[in-house]
Amino acid sequence: MFLKIIIFLVINFAALGIGSYFTSTAVTADWYQNLNKAPWTPPGWFFGFAWTTIMICFAVFMAYVWQLNENRNLLIVLFVIQWILNVSWNPVFFKYHQVAFGLFIIVLLTVLMGYFFFAYLPQLKVKTLLVLPYFIWLLVATSLNAYILVRN
Repeated sequence: MFLKIIIFLVINFAALGIGSYFTSTAVTADWYQNLNKAPWTPPGWFFGFAWTTIMICFAVFMAYVWQLNENRNLLIVLFVIQWILNVSWNPVFFKYHQVAFGLFIIVLLTVLMGYFFFAYLPQLKVKTLLVLPYFIWLLVATSLNAYILVRN
């Protein structure tokens, strides 16, 4: 179990590393700074804290799902889709300024994380709460993305 958690941590933090490559200078760039952002936009430091917590919880969640799941091919496909959507949002939004396409990506990711929560709830029971921070954060992030799309 411990090895599975480590593997998922490495994969999840690789996604964060790639994402931070596109966000590190972009959040201070004129394009992002001049956007009309939602009043509930958290301070910048909170994003790193949130994503670190989310990815730790998600790695543990995935390790539990991996142990209990008989259809690992589906699990791998869903995890890879999650990873691609997560990583792709950053360049789409911050580098290419495609706010509408970014919203499309984050909505898909939110729906997928909702699936992870509800599909594995019967098997994992209370351990499914490990994926809840990811799902809740995506609901907030989706609202932030949507606000930027509508108000700019």
